[in-house]
Amino acid sequence: MSSHRHITEPPEDDRAAANRDAYLDAARECILDVGWRRTTLTEVARRAGVSRMTIYRAWADMPTLLGDLMTREWVGILTRVTGGVHLEGDQVSVLRSDLVEMVRALRANELFVRIVELDPELVLPYLLARRGRSQDAILERVESVVRAGQETRAIRRGNPTAIARSLVLAAHGFVISAQTMVDDHVSETELDVELGRVVEGLLAP
Repeated sequence: MSSHRHITEPPEDDRAAANRDAYLDAARECILDVGWRRTTLTEVARRAGVSRMTIYRAWADMPTLLGDLMTREWVGILTRVTGGVHLEGDQVSVLRSDLVEMVRALRANELFVRIVELDPELVLPYLLARRGRSQDAILERVESVVRAGQETRAIRRGNPTAIARSLVLAAHGFVISAQTMVDDHVSETELDVELGRVVEGLLAP
């Protein structure tokens, strides 16, 4: 008497998402190994073990792929630092902790470091011309905490969107330019402490 095993396969959407993550993993490896300029969709396909057309069906060009990769990377850091949407507690302390930890995590992120070292021009549009999806995700988180803090009067009154954007603008410098301010007189840790004070000062009622 034969037995029949019923194997439940993951939904098609889940398989597609897993495949997409695998392709982004391959692109990440390429950039870490050889830098952005020498990374091609063909090389991504080779590393992922799929045909070139498979990658082309997902992304028309490398800039589009990079946008998705950076969004996954930076939003992943946001999620790990904030633990999702947890807003309980003193909102000023929450924002101080979130922003300082995100700045530290970004500075230590190997993909971010590699891009800044080899291809810093890739970062410039997000500092000078437009916001990216990951920046919008960070702003959404910060603004939600600001609004919660205003309701409890822990955070000063004012346009919560403007306050959130000001905080993120301040944090930009501590991510991008911190190394220019670190020497025998000032450590990176001391700068992070000062960032925390900037956050507290900007939010104080």
